[in-house]
Amino acid sequence: MTTSPYRAAYELSLSDPDAFWGEAARAIDWLTPPLRVLDDDRPPFYRWFTGGTLNTCFNALDRHVEAGLGERAALHYVSPVTGTQRTISYGELLDEVARFAGVLDSLGVGRGDRVVIYMPMVPEAVVAMLACARIGAVHSVVFGGFAPSELAVRIEHARPVVVVSASCGIEPARVVEYKPLLDAALDRSSHKPESVIVLQREQARAAVGERDTDWEEMEWAELMGDAEPAACVEVAATDPLYILYTSGTTGRPKGVVRDNGGHAVALRWSMENVYGIRAGDTWFTASDVGWVVGHSYIVYAPLLTGATSVLYEGKPVGTPDAGAFWKVIEDYGVKSMFTAPTAYRAIKREDPAGELMRRHDLSSLETVFLAGERLDPDTYAWATDRLRVPVVDNWWQTETGWPIAANLRGLEPMPIKPGSPTVPVPGYDVKVLADDGSVLEPGQEGAICLRLPMPPGTLPTLWEDDERYVAGYLSAFEGYYLTGDGGLVDEDGYLYVMGRTDDVLNVAGHRLSTGSIEAALAGHAAVAECAVIGVADELKGQVPRGLVVLKAGVDAAEDSERIRAELVERVRAEVGPVASLRRVDIVPALPKTRSGKILRKTMREIADGANRRCPAPSRMPQSSRR
Repeated sequence: MTTSPYRAAYELSLSDPDAFWGEAARAIDWLTPPLRVLDDDRPPFYRWFTGGTLNTCFNALDRHVEAGLGERAALHYVSPVTGTQRTISYGELLDEVARFAGVLDSLGVGRGDRVVIYMPMVPEAVVAMLACARIGAVHSVVFGGFAPSELAVRIEHARPVVVVSASCGIEPARVVEYKPLLDAALDRSSHKPESVIVLQREQARAAVGERDTDWEEMEWAELMGDAEPAACVEVAATDPLYILYTSGTTGRPKGVVRDNGGHAVALRWSMENVYGIRAGDTWFTASDVGWVVGHSYIVYAPLLTGATSVLYEGKPVGTPDAGAFWKVIEDYGVKSMFTAPTAYRAIKREDPAGELMRRHDLSSLETVFLAGERLDPDTYAWATDRLRVPVVDNWWQTETGWPIAANLRGLEPMPIKPGSPTVPVPGYDVKVLADDGSVLEPGQEGAICLRLPMPPGTLPTLWEDDERYVAGYLSAFEGYYLTGDGGLVDEDGYLYVMGRTDDVLNVAGHRLSTGSIEAALAGHAAVAECAVIGVADELKGQVPRGLVVLKAGVDAAEDSERIRAELVERVRAEVGPVASLRRVDIVPALPKTRSGKILRKTMREIADGANRRCPAPSRMPQSSRR
């Protein structure tokens, strides 16, 4: 019997990682070939490709230009918020990156030094990231518009030599000035960078104060014109490429470290084997460079592959309407796109019938990939029915940097099961564990863990905090990385991620995932978006509480009682009476992070506080405006 391509690759990746990843490393240009593929001398601190040297920027830009592909489009910059469209070739991007690397070099930035990048979705952000990689510096991108307290704690921890920023970011209804936020962050931080560079944008130019340096007064074009292009610096495969602080970091920061060698190999392999994208293809990732998806699949993976990446400064709706994504796909012949389920739910809410979608030629589109949160079956069905292409879930984390579980469209496309990101990706030994650390049988729900060592491209540690890396990720189950998500594997080996382990409810002794209840709510024809949280109950310990956002055109005032009753009945029928769902609130919106993730923990805390203040459910308001 012939072994399937996926099964052969997966089994080899676990049984002989040296052979599997050694072969994958051949797609990267090395200055010095690695002496070892997997270095397991110091568990749990595994390293990949020790002894090898390379330059990530060279692999992303120079080698394509040297191969005669300098005229190929590297980036399509699309900014509906400014009315700007610009295509940048590999040759042009290389020139800009080399010049900005020269700017950083002239400011004393060298190998191992940190540079904080606090910018909107503009080409200069990509230029700054790659310029750091070119000279061996370590970049730390902070989501543009983050509050001063969030920015300050990252500056304090990373201790950058230079901060690169912009005068403003642009939202659909307002302009966000960055310079006052940056100044407030620098006031709070005990660490002061030696230089600050500000990209002036015409929508709101930054005022220059008494303490600002000449670099802040100079125009970007002037900086670049005066700079001497910098050559690539040779770095070790195990040297850090970037630090990315996990969203919501408070108190002591948690900076995920990404190395150069393992990162380049893993992302290059994933682009073809997971996403089916090859050199010359056009790929559209609707995210932000401030998040891990932006790092991996707007910037590094497409460019390492020689593909064309769309850099989009806008929203799924409101810039100008819910047809914005479809216009990009039509204009640039996008082969595949990648975004979060939240974006598609927003589009579905504004244009449930897909009328705007039908106005555009989407014949180039072959696949849609969604990740960042659980893909509910209703959103999957809506997108699949209207786009008529595979809609593929994939599951991963900031810490891993690339998918843990996916439907590998390049290696071996598989049948899609709604609600599942499909199977573990080669390199990831995924196990579902019980509280005692034993491996659970198929169909049993527990903690999703990754047996060590994890594959290349995943975090080797936290920035300057090995102890916290071990305590936070590796201490719960010996020999395993704890993902923090719960779920199960079915009889076919498909993984189901039901939500964070702190989103598992204990209702009268029965463990229920919020994900299963949310799937039942999301299946209702009137529901655009939903969340389920657990609230304290004197009798049952916990009971679920549902919050739903209705689709555009549904009259909440007139139909609310009927919809609530139908939702309660759906959960009873699909999850069972044990779920004990009695309370469903219809709300105008759900609270989310800047990256679009629903703030379930915050809602739980609010709900628990409300219950303590007002224990009689009948006296609580039937809908919330929060």
